[in-house]
Amino acid sequence: MTSDHRSAGELLSGLRQEIEAADRRIRHYVRETPFALSPNLSAALGATVMLKLENTQVTGSFKVRGAVNRLLALPLSQRALGVVTASTGNHGAAVAYAAHQLSMPCAVIVPAGASLTKVGAIRAWGATIEEHGTDGLHAELEARRRAEASGLFYLSPYNDPGVVAGQGTVGAELARQTERLDALFIAVGGGGLIAGTAACLKAIRPDLTVVGCSPEASKVMFESVRAGRILDLPSEPTLSDGTAGGVESDAITFPLCRALVDRWQLVSETDIAEAMRVAIDQDSQLIEGAAGVALAAARTMAHEFPGGVIGVVLCGGNVGTTTLRRVLC
Repeated sequence: MTSDHRSAGELLSGLRQEIEAADRRIRHYVRETPFALSPNLSAALGATVMLKLENTQVTGSFKVRGAVNRLLALPLSQRALGVVTASTGNHGAAVAYAAHQLSMPCAVIVPAGASLTKVGAIRAWGATIEEHGTDGLHAELEARRRAEASGLFYLSPYNDPGVVAGQGTVGAELARQTERLDALFIAVGGGGLIAGTAACLKAIRPDLTVVGCSPEASKVMFESVRAGRILDLPSEPTLSDGTAGGVESDAITFPLCRALVDRWQLVSETDIAEAMRVAIDQDSQLIEGAAGVALAAARTMAHEFPGGVIGVVLCGGNVGTTTLRRVLC
C-alpha cells in the first residue's frame, strides 16, 4: 500500500473498510482512549466539550495506531529486514514501539532540532536514530532513499493508506463512545489523523462539522487545500512541532482533506500556549503543542455551536520540560 494519485472518492471506498479491519487488528497493541467531558470548558464555552484523550495513548500519541496497523500488514520476510521512517518524534516513537512488539529492526531519521523528549522516547524502544536536514520533509526524503538502497520498508508518517486507516480508528472509537457529535476539532500536519477519523465518522454522521486546525506558523496543508494543489512552503518555529513541516507532493491525505474537512482554523502561538495551560489547570491533562492547536481552535469557534456537542482530539501529550516551562511561565 503505497502513495498514489487516486481521487478522494476512490480512496474513501476502500479506506472505510480498512479502518474497520484496523480497529479489530490493533486492539491488542493500543488503548481505547477515553472521550471525557470537560465540565470547566463546557461551562466556559456554552457547549458540551468532550476531549478524546489520545495524550494517554501508548507512546503518548495517536501515531501508534497507524504504525501498528501498517507493520502488522507486512509479510514476515519484510519484517525480518526491518523498517525505516522519518519523524520529529511521535511517529518515530510509534514505529519504534510497533517494531519492538513485532521484533523488527527499526531506524528513525529525525531533523536537527527535534524534541529531545521525543527522541528519547524513540531510543527507549530500541530504534537507531540519525539526524538529517532541518525539516520533517528533508528527513522523509532521506528515509525513503535509505529504504530504496537497503531493502528496508519505509513507513510514512501519513502518506500510506494503512497508516491513515490506523489513525482512523480514533473515529471508530468515537462512534462507539458518543451518540451525538456536532463538531470535531483535529490538529493537521500531514493530515493522516483528520483524514482517517473524518472518513470513518462522516460515513455514519454526514452532518458532522470536521474542523482542521493548524498553527499560523506552519500551515502547509491549509494553504495547499486553499490553493487546490500541494505547496512547498516554509514553516516557522512553533509549539506544535508534531504538525510542523512540509507535505509530500503525492500525499494521499491531500484529496481526503479537501473532501472531508469542512472548516479550517489557524491559531497563534499565544493561543496554543494558553490552551496547553487550560488543559493542565482545568482538566489535569498534560498535552503537547499539537493538541493545544486543536483545543485553541475549539475555544475560538465554540460560539458557533451553542448548546452543541464539541469533540476535541488531544492528539498527544509528549512535551519536554523546557517547552513546558516556557508555556507555564
